[in-house]
Amino acid sequence: VQLQASGGGLVQAGNSLRLSCAASGRAFSAYFMGWFRQAPGKEREFVARISPSGTNTYYPDSVKGRFTIDRDNANNTVYLQMNTLRPDDTAVYYCAASRYARVDYYLTRSYDYWGQGTLVTVSS
Repeated sequence: VQLQASGGGLVQAGNSLRLSCAASGRAFSAYFMGWFRQAPGKEREFVARISPSGTNTYYPDSVKGRFTIDRDNANNTVYLQMNTLRPDDTAVYYCAASRYARVDYYLTRSYDYWGQGTLVTVSS
C-alpha cells in the first residue's frame, strides 16, 4: 500500500488542523493505521492508531483529548483532527499502515508502510 499525507501547515497555538492520509492499493480496510510525528532532533513518536473497522482508537497522553483519528474506508483515507494545538506539537507528521494487530503498536517497527510526512508548525 502507498500512503500520501497532506494537510500540514502553519497555525497559531490554540487553533485546529486536520491531516489526511490517502492510501492506494487494495485492502485498505484491513489495515491498522497510525500517525506518528517527528520534531527536529527528536525520535519519531506515536500519536494515534485506529483499528481496521474504526472501532478502536489509541492515543498517548500527550495528545489524548485534543487529537482524534478516524478513517473512511470507502475512500481509502485516514484523518487526524488536531485541536487546541500547542507549539510543542510542531513536527513532521507521518501516517503508517500495519497489516497486523501488534501489542507494541506505539513503536515504529510495528508498521509496514509509511507516508512521506507533512509538516505542522504551531506558532505561539
